[in-house]
Amino acid sequence: MGKGCISVTKYFLFLFNLLFFIFGAVIAGFGLWVLLDKQSFVAVLHESSHTVTVASYILIGVGSFSMAMGFFGLFGAIYEIRCLLVLYFTCLLLILIAQVTAGVLIYFQRDRLKHELSNIIQDMIINYTGHNRTAEHTWDYIQRTMKCCGWTGPGNWSENLLIKNSTRFSYSCSCRNDSLPGTEVREVGLCEHPSKDLPIYDMGCSKFVEKWLPENYGIILGIFVGVAVVELLGMILSMCLCKSIVQEDYSKVPKY
Repeated sequence: MGKGCISVTKYFLFLFNLLFFIFGAVIAGFGLWVLLDKQSFVAVLHESSHTVTVASYILIGVGSFSMAMGFFGLFGAIYEIRCLLVLYFTCLLLILIAQVTAGVLIYFQRDRLKHELSNIIQDMIINYTGHNRTAEHTWDYIQRTMKCCGWTGPGNWSENLLIKNSTRFSYSCSCRNDSLPGTEVREVGLCEHPSKDLPIYDMGCSKFVEKWLPENYGIILGIFVGVAVVELLGMILSMCLCKSIVQEDYSKVPKY
C-alpha cells in the first residue's frame, strides 16, 4: 500500500512538473512577445521606456528558470533523488514568493503605471517626426486601425514641435478620417490641409488603449494563477515524495 502511494505521488509529481515546464515555456514566450512585438502599443512602451524592456527580460528569465526547475523536478521524481527534490521545493518556494511580491507591487502601482503610460505616449507625440522609428510607426498603426487621434484627443497633436512651428495647417496622417472628403492617403508622417477644419478623427486613443489592458489582464492573471497552483501542488507532492524516500539510492541514476 505504501509503495502504491509513493508510485501515485511520483507520477502525479511527474505530471505537475510537465505542466510546470509548459507554463514556464508560456511565460518565456509571453516575455519574447513583449520584447519582439511590433504591431501593438507595447512596441511604443518598449522603445520609450526601459521598464518594459527589463520586465520582458525578467519574464523570459523566470520562464526559462521555471522550465529548468520543471526538468529537475521530473528527474528527481522519476529517480527518487532526495537532494534534487529538496532543491526543487526550495526553488519553487522562492519563485512563488517572487511572483506574489511582483503581483502585489503591480496591483498597488497600477495608477502610477497608467500615468507613466500617458506621459510616455504624449511625449512621443510631442517629439514625433515621422522618421523610421518603430514607436512612431506603431502609434500610426494604432491611430489608423482604432480610428482615433492623439492620446486624450486630437488636441494633443497641437503640442507636436513640428506642427507648432509650422506656418501651415498640419496633422498626423494616420489621424485621417477616410469618411471625410480630402486627397491625403499617406499612413505615416505629417500631412497638410488648406484650412483649420482638419479631416481627422475627434476621439482620443486613450479609451481604446486602456481597454486593451483590462482585456489582457485576464489572460496574464490566468497564466500566473495557473503557474502558482501548479507550483503549490508541486511543492506538496515533492515533500510527500521526499519524506517517503527512506534512503538515498543513487544506483537508480542512469549511468552514461
